[in-house]
Amino acid sequence: MQNLHPQGLHIATYSFLDLAHDVLRDASKPLTYQEIWQAGTEAALVAKVRTSGKPPWQTLGSQLYVEVRDNDASMFVKVGKRPARFFLAARQPELPPDVIARIEREETKVKDTKPDYHERDLHALMTYFAYANPTFNRGRSIFTKTILHEKSQRSGYNEWIHPDMVGFYLPLDDWRPDVIEFNRLSDNNSLRLFSFELKRRLSKSNYREAYFQAVSNSSWAHEGYLVAAEIVQDDELLSELERLASSFGIGIIHLNPADIDGSTILYPARGRGTLDWETINKLCEQNPDFERFLQDVKIDFESRRIHQAEFDEIVKDIGKYIRDRLKIALDD
Repeated sequence: MQNLHPQGLHIATYSFLDLAHDVLRDASKPLTYQEIWQAGTEAALVAKVRTSGKPPWQTLGSQLYVEVRDNDASMFVKVGKRPARFFLAARQPELPPDVIARIEREETKVKDTKPDYHERDLHALMTYFAYANPTFNRGRSIFTKTILHEKSQRSGYNEWIHPDMVGFYLPLDDWRPDVIEFNRLSDNNSLRLFSFELKRRLSKSNYREAYFQAVSNSSWAHEGYLVAAEIVQDDELLSELERLASSFGIGIIHLNPADIDGSTILYPARGRGTLDWETINKLCEQNPDFERFLQDVKIDFESRRIHQAEFDEIVKDIGKYIRDRLKIALDD
């Protein structure tokens, strides 16, 4: 595709398929579209792509699938199915006959290695992501608080009552004092509440239970998310997660411990304009952590100052935390 320059010259636009070509030109094996996007990010190619709307790696994946399916003369070939990988057609003779079997064996070895960390060890990463990731917070200061299930009154159903973490945003540093006060006198729309259900791993065996647990726990908030440190790269799984997010509005975040700053919102949450106050009241009755969270947010709003000590700590050296607590080696 070409854009017309004001002086009449045609300037070529760098497309998603151009990015895929440049990445696969140097790739040692077929890659998923997520891996292509990640490699393009590391090679500083993604900044050349003009994009808007849904997450760009999804657009890349969609374009690659359509290109291979509909264009008999495509420069790309699709290799395998679960998940599908892509390679340059011109380089296809370089691939050994058992390339997919080799890749699957390598992935199986990785899956068989159980992580040394617990689900709750991910909370510090979620706190860091919510506060520091510009794609998620859009420049806002979002603070979080862990809600302990063991403190809830109803035993046996605690994990389906409230989320693992909650978060909030107040524009105390972004809005002028008079505007904040006027907002308080009107409808207080400046407050945004977030809900997060965390899992170590999402696969085809547990995604439905995990997602509907997030729906049960998070639909009261302005935005609710299912967060996972590992999401199995399976086309059918990713398609199902996209369908669920579209149908029920709970977003999905890949919180990547091996590259925390590269963590991504796979599917954004569908924001709510109002809060479910009946559910919020029930949560306060059942869990003192949640009730204290609302009290602290109210105090911060009235004092026009965020008391960070009342919420989860934002770890300054998140890399050290990941290496020491999660036992994950990071590239310096």
